[in-house]
Amino acid sequence: MLPVQLCVAALLVVCITHWIYRWRNPKCNGILPPGSMGLPLVGESLQLLVPSNSFDLPPFLKTRLHRYGPIFRTSVAGRAVVVSADPEFNHFIFQQQGRLVESWYLDLFAKLFKQAENRADGAYVHKYVRNLILSHFGVESLKETLLSPLEATVRETISTWSNQESVEVKDAVSAMAFDFATREIYSSDAENFSQNLREKFTCLSRGLLSFPLNIPGTTYNKCLKNRKAALDLLSMLVKKRRASPDQMHKKVDVLDHVLQDMTSEKFLTEDFIVQLMFGLSFVSFETVSGAATMLINLLGNNPLVLEELTAEHEGILKKRENPNSSITWEEYKSMTFTLHVINETLRLGSVSPGLLRRARKDIEFNGYTIPKGWAIMLLSSAVQMNPEIYKDPLSFNPWRWKDLEPSVISKNYMPFGSGIKQCAGSEYTKLFLATFIHVLVTKHRWIKIRGGNVTRNPMLQLKNGLCIKILGKND
Repeated sequence: MLPVQLCVAALLVVCITHWIYRWRNPKCNGILPPGSMGLPLVGESLQLLVPSNSFDLPPFLKTRLHRYGPIFRTSVAGRAVVVSADPEFNHFIFQQQGRLVESWYLDLFAKLFKQAENRADGAYVHKYVRNLILSHFGVESLKETLLSPLEATVRETISTWSNQESVEVKDAVSAMAFDFATREIYSSDAENFSQNLREKFTCLSRGLLSFPLNIPGTTYNKCLKNRKAALDLLSMLVKKRRASPDQMHKKVDVLDHVLQDMTSEKFLTEDFIVQLMFGLSFVSFETVSGAATMLINLLGNNPLVLEELTAEHEGILKKRENPNSSITWEEYKSMTFTLHVINETLRLGSVSPGLLRRARKDIEFNGYTIPKGWAIMLLSSAVQMNPEIYKDPLSFNPWRWKDLEPSVISKNYMPFGSGIKQCAGSEYTKLFLATFIHVLVTKHRWIKIRGGNVTRNPMLQLKNGLCIKILGKND
């Protein structure tokens, strides 16, 4: 028996050794970028999650960029990934959307949000969804129909906050942003389920970077349960609307719009519409609430910025015949310094270190080959922290935007993505933040109660949140 056992053990050692070798040396029809694949299956995931208390890139990324250069390979959660902080390569990849690359998300994202680009008609579907968003949240809708009710919502909400002992900013802004957006998406139906749906999305968003281990008690498992609950709510609403077509709203909301298009767009099945509503509902609050929280935190730590920002908005009030009248579109477009503050907040406070794509074919660039199927992480945060583009990049300096050329901004500023995948809701986000700032600095002031310490692991967030007390302007 001993020789047999030795043979089995030897064979096992050979197999494991070969497996480890293949893991560390992936197949490639060319030369892979430099780097390391880490441990089998786990890759270098644990190193990526080491936290840092800075706006800067996570230590994992900084160390490897220094060691290997602007493009390197690694493995995260068992996925082979090429990471790039090369502006030229990133710009090239953005232009190849739908050809050489497609959007890709971590396993949990892929499970939660079905990707239209995996369909044969993905490009057409993406164009439809983009146009749908622009028709309801684009410039014309913002200018003609949304600006006034948005300001009214912000005024009423912040006034309510002033009657509370303290406000947890991200949760409070999330509720405001979600309720406003869902009224545009679902009209009066939102009143019946908005809070319940928001609670599901809030729980879901807290675990988006969890390890995909689907067993009871894990964060991943809880995320999937919240996803199912949210989809069930939306499915009931879609069925209700389809069963009562005569109940069409006077002002066609997003759901009405999509249901009307079912007769002409064959890809609009009921299941697809539920998934679409799920995605639109989720993104309606996550970006805005994170940016608003970071904005308040940065303004509280930079009194000179707050002083000039306040002066700009008080100047707008002085030019009005009635200081209490609503913001006009012309006033919004005149908020030059406000836009600088928003740009700087989004540059410095980019939540994710990068944007993810997946190679549809082998990609050749500067002598390296990225194999088909590999993920590509474009380090937008590395570009936005590049000292050759942004002097003293870790400082909060809105004045820097006065001197930056439009061509530099278009190539190196990407909080909303770039190329054909740039977020269709970017103008809505900026208008929301500008309106929020206007009401906050002209009607109120605030003091920090607790929180506000920055951490990355690898997502940027405030370690203990941000809790403030809202006061009247003269309190």
